[in-house]
Amino acid sequence: MSEAPHPIDVHVGKRLRLRRSLMGLSQEKLAELVGVTFQQIQKYERGTNRIGCSRLYRLAQVLQVPVSYFFEGLDPPARVAVPPGLQEAPAPFEHEDPPGDRPLVDRRETLELVRAFNRITDPVIRRRIYELTKALAALQAREGS
Repeated sequence: MSEAPHPIDVHVGKRLRLRRSLMGLSQEKLAELVGVTFQQIQKYERGTNRIGCSRLYRLAQVLQVPVSYFFEGLDPPARVAVPPGLQEAPAPFEHEDPPGDRPLVDRRETLELVRAFNRITDPVIRRRIYELTKALAALQAREGS
């Protein structure tokens, strides 16, 4: 009898799939770059196989992200008693998921928007789109909608 994948392995796999897709890499190409089979990449992305430390580090290098990228968005762990003097102040929580079923970063339109933006090679156009997006967001915030 097979155990269900651990929720953290599933989360890391989703982040792997998201980044691979954002970069426009196939499972086959990523597997080639990392030195595994595409079936192994499939298992990583589903969370059915855990990714070892050295493999996760290599994936982060190939996908051009810090290792911490794969853990972003996880629920904070349960507090464990820490001896006095070793305690850190908790970091402020800066992001909340938008309303709806899925976080904004996991939505198809976000992925398509980022892919399209990444295809723009002219730095002036990229900067103008960035500034336009910021201006529209600020306008919406001022209008309260």
